Amino acid sequence: MNAPVSSPLPRGLYVLCDDTLRPDVPLTRKAELLLAGGARVVQLRMKRTPLREALAVAREVVAACRRAGAVCLINDRVDLALLTGAHGVHVGEEDLPAEAARTLLGPQGVVGVTVRDAAGARAARDAGADYVGLGPLFGTTTKQVNAPVLGLEGFAAVVRDSPLPVVGIGGVTLENIARVAAAGAHGGAVASDALLAADVSERVRSLAAAFDRGAQGTSLADGGV
Repeated sequence: MNAPVSSPLPRGLYVLCDDTLRPDVPLTRKAELLLAGGARVVQLRMKRTPLREALAVAREVVAACRRAGAVCLINDRVDLALLTGAHGVHVGEEDLPAEAARTLLGPQGVVGVTVRDAAGARAARDAGADYVGLGPLFGTTTKQVNAPVLGLEGFAAVVRDSPLPVVGIGGVTLENIARVAAAGAHGGAVASDALLAADVSERVRSLAAAFDRGAQGTSLADGGV
């Protein structure tokens, strides 16, 4: 098993502020609700928002995250991250390569990469990534993913072999996030389970607490205090 590695991301809940979920609610309002619940890592994902509007939204969301002391990452768009002062980006399999993102952001920017296995995690490390998003864990309805579901055992096996901190992605909910943490995840990425809740802020608090309980179980099992 690899030794623990440091990460620029706080460990715990990782929420997505997504424009495909509850499109009637402005992204800035979604971010406000997520941050009010104590979110410490927010990924802003804008697949349907026109670019000029996306720039204005990103500026507001990044500023709100910084005021709240939360890390703000932009999905895919390195240009928006640079223009808005975001902490970094998360790139997927069809986005800008991680090496290019690292070159543009420099050494201080956070770069996350979506991967499907331990080999992908090693490649992400070599490309200059800070963490990986690994999945799909349980399957997801938020986006189409052409990859097999890992399940908790498969996820835990990759986490053990990963040279980078791992954020579990795909179908993470309040019902299973503690088990994701107990499987060794650095974070659990949640979109619909938070944004579709009747009380978004309260669901964020519950998700964060559940992850922390699961992570504590892992540390105790490993001989921690």
